[in-house]
Amino acid sequence: MTNTRTSTLTAVLYGGFVAGTIDIGSAAAINGISPLIILRAIASGLLGKAAFQGGLPVSLLGLGLQWAMSLLIAAIFVFAAGQLAWLKRHWVSAGVLYGVVVFGVMEYVVVPLSAAWPKPHFTTQAFIENLLAMLLFGLIVAFFARRAR
Repeated sequence: MTNTRTSTLTAVLYGGFVAGTIDIGSAAAINGISPLIILRAIASGLLGKAAFQGGLPVSLLGLGLQWAMSLLIAAIFVFAAGQLAWLKRHWVSAGVLYGVVVFGVMEYVVVPLSAAWPKPHFTTQAFIENLLAMLLFGLIVAFFARRAR
């Protein structure tokens, strides 16, 4: 019988990188723009409007920032799941709930406190699309965390 359990580090790395990368693609699809522009928008959290004057180096900064945030978000869930077994047993529900939490923190704390430009304005469609993207993010993280030791 093979052991299908993964290490905590593996769960964090897979969950963070996969969810973070899919999140970039989701944002590009939602907005109908290049992933490179999405990455510059992420970099604008540090650089402000100037991020959109940059080229590939700024997009790579955005990618690094996206993956760093995604790994941190995944690590929080994976470590919590190590302490609360129901997060693993009910990983679909837990992932959806975590996606809601991540959405709230990103939308109402991180982005408003950053230098991100332009500051997003509320529309029902954008709210729903971004919430759905974060639900997917949470599900991906929970999927990888479900078998972590």
